[in-house]
Amino acid sequence: MAHGKETPRQKMIGMMYLVLTAMLALNVSAEVLDAFTAVDEGLRKTTHNYVEKNKELYKEFEEQYAINQTKVKPWKEKADEVKKRSEELYDYIQNLKLELVKENQGEDTEAISEDGEIINDLIAGKDKNDVSTRILIGSNNKGKAYEFKKMIEDYRDYLISLCDPNDQRVIQSIESNLDTSDPPTNNEGESKSWEVKHFGQMPLAAVMPLLTKFQVDIRNSETEMVRYLLNQIVAGEITFNKLEATVIPNTSYVLQGNSYMADVFLAAVDTTQPPIVLIGDYDSTRLEDGTWQYNMVGAYDTLEVVQGKGKYQVKGQALGTHEWGGLIKLLDPSGNYIVKSFQKSYQVAKPNLVVSPTKMNVFYVGVDNPVSISIAGVPGNKIVPSITNGRIIKRSDGEYIVSPKRPGNSLVTVQAEIDGAMKNMGTAQFRVKPLPDPVVKVAGKKGGKIEKNVLAAQSGVFAEMENFDFDLEFKVIEFTVSTTDRGGYFIGEKAEGTNFTQSQYNLINNLRRNSRVNIEDVKAVGPDGTVRNLPPIVFEII
Repeated sequence: MAHGKETPRQKMIGMMYLVLTAMLALNVSAEVLDAFTAVDEGLRKTTHNYVEKNKELYKEFEEQYAINQTKVKPWKEKADEVKKRSEELYDYIQNLKLELVKENQGEDTEAISEDGEIINDLIAGKDKNDVSTRILIGSNNKGKAYEFKKMIEDYRDYLISLCDPNDQRVIQSIESNLDTSDPPTNNEGESKSWEVKHFGQMPLAAVMPLLTKFQVDIRNSETEMVRYLLNQIVAGEITFNKLEATVIPNTSYVLQGNSYMADVFLAAVDTTQPPIVLIGDYDSTRLEDGTWQYNMVGAYDTLEVVQGKGKYQVKGQALGTHEWGGLIKLLDPSGNYIVKSFQKSYQVAKPNLVVSPTKMNVFYVGVDNPVSISIAGVPGNKIVPSITNGRIIKRSDGEYIVSPKRPGNSLVTVQAEIDGAMKNMGTAQFRVKPLPDPVVKVAGKKGGKIEKNVLAAQSGVFAEMENFDFDLEFKVIEFTVSTTDRGGYFIGEKAEGTNFTQSQYNLINNLRRNSRVNIEDVKAVGPDGTVRNLPPIVFEII
């Protein structure tokens, strides 16, 4: 079960699997069979971690492709093929697992959920070895394990074919990770094939985590190869690790009736290799090869660089147009600086209409949204705002309450009485969003490990807002407490309202150590009057 790049968690799971397999050969109690379930759960979590890593890698491929399609396309096509083949092999293993469970318990087994997930705790007959041997080894060695081995070898050979022969670290890692060689002959001169070693006369409890382990190997190899392909794009070149939309206008201030123009493009930066940004006057000299040489002259400033971008800040004091510029320098792989010049301008004018929410940049339906509205030089009692998709109520000069009707957008239009006449001072658009869902909590926790006496001491289930600026209250109107009893049967008790019922307390008091209890089917009502179906939480009794 060796890997080229195993985490300590993988090494521990591999060692546990070997020990448990040896104990099975000695006909150890059912607790050992349950231990295999724990191993399988751990492997599933490892698989999920690799899936998340791969999502980030494929996302980075998309960003690089957006920057330079010509250069990235051949590497992206290879990465897409790796993803396709990895998914096919992963799904093949998953279908093998489903076939074993159905063959063992029937097509309508409760051990397979509606979405096709296998529920280990509901698998019966884990000590049986006839089903796995019949399907995977078969008569005359024609079982699916032989096809499975061939698929692993084809997948491994394809990944290695994408590597430069000099990149032995990657090649050896993939070979070790996807090793299908037969085990060595034992001291009695007996030899077993790879297929028989892994699946011959093995109980179902051992086969399921072993197949999950192969799925981990597939995701691990996929991560290794996609990262390798991604590195080939930028080998020996200036690297960029962040892509941003950039807008450069022809001016930052436009008078009514004039045109506003801007260049819109994608800009790439390297946050690990900051540039040097110099602000001030500079000279330029055209060299014999046609390139330009730049040098700063006189006094100049060096900007602070954060996340690959120089931070320029100056107070707008004198009215009018102000010019500024300088040089930006970036070190290339050869040790020389790439130097580019830039020139910009900005306009300083007197402030005009200001409309801003005092708590956030959106309005929420169902709550009072405080808003400040002011116009330079105009008293608050001369300002008259109006709003679409809602109502606006004056609380004091400059302070208002906005109550939107429905999600979407709202336009705040402001008029002011100036020289005895009402004038339109402008319109501001705001997003209108529904209130976010609260979080289900019991004993202030969102699930995880909990002592039984602590859980039994709670009055009920609560829905709380997290990281939200408004002080809101959601009321739980119903929920269900469910678990499995000692016989493995699902039991559940429903409550109307926020408090635990006596039946639910009885269920909790009968829980054993390491058992799981679900708080599910939670419904809550907030200040907007809508009924929210909230995600369940799961506790493990310690």
